[in-house]
Amino acid sequence: MTLQGWISTASQLLNDLHRSLFRPRQPEAPARAVATVITSDYSPLQRVLLTDGVGRTLFEEFAGHRAEDRGEEETGWVLLGLRQAREAVVLATLPAGAGREASVAHVRFNSTGQALASRIVRQADRRLTILGVVHTHPGSLRHSSDADLRGDGQWVGQLRGREGVFGIGTADGPDHAGLFAYQPRPHVQCMGGLRFSWYALRQGETSYRPLPVEVTIGPDVARPLHGVWSLLETHAERIERLYRQQTGLKFEVVNDEWGPGLLLTLPLAESGDAVRVLVREKEIRYYVVRRGELFQVQHHDEVLDRGVYLLLAELAARA
Repeated sequence: MTLQGWISTASQLLNDLHRSLFRPRQPEAPARAVATVITSDYSPLQRVLLTDGVGRTLFEEFAGHRAEDRGEEETGWVLLGLRQAREAVVLATLPAGAGREASVAHVRFNSTGQALASRIVRQADRRLTILGVVHTHPGSLRHSSDADLRGDGQWVGQLRGREGVFGIGTADGPDHAGLFAYQPRPHVQCMGGLRFSWYALRQGETSYRPLPVEVTIGPDVARPLHGVWSLLETHAERIERLYRQQTGLKFEVVNDEWGPGLLLTLPLAESGDAVRVLVREKEIRYYVVRRGELFQVQHHDEVLDRGVYLLLAELAARA
């Protein structure tokens, strides 16, 4: 696992999410300088609190994954939320994505799409941070491997409280009670033959410890992004570059009669004026907002950031 830096910038998050699970043992990498994490306000985690939206996402997408052509591969999610003094509150899930590298024995997340998704989710609340990772295992291996421990033990030192939340998904749960989830043990959730086992790992600990899990009412605030994940993976690098170069770029997921899409809004110099870019699976449309009116531009560049800059140059020339 190669995880660098903290979530304070998207480029750091991009490095954080280059995470490989169940790969063969390798020599330890040279130590790297990492951001200092203040731990004085944090005690060891006593529980992980999931919103019901997050719980539904994990069970539904795990079941859906198993029904796909790649269902025998491992998959996973990055968890975002709030780190409290003694608990972690999970508010968002970022899937490994179709661009993941995976097999029956490992999964490496598509970090480019996740970096952009994290930036979009954190528009609403900058307090959201990485809490941990959920990944699935084949068979009934309900705990993390030695390879996981070696990598995770290094990574958690960069998280708030120097501690992370880890969920293991397996398909060995009881087949009954498929309509609702129940907990045979405080750190285990089961539904419809699927099981999630929850653990915590603190820097310096030599093993994961079972972490009680509870559910509260609330959404998975990243769930709308799951419906446009292929768009994120396709355009993430160019959108991320555009974000770093242009102050004030905002994102919104749209879903109308033409299907799901991602709307980018870049403010112009005059108050209320903006360039808007609507990205869909098979097309990119460009718009200009002037004095409260929306105009579609006959501009069909499929390279998103280049299209924006060409449009800006045209607007500057007309001005």
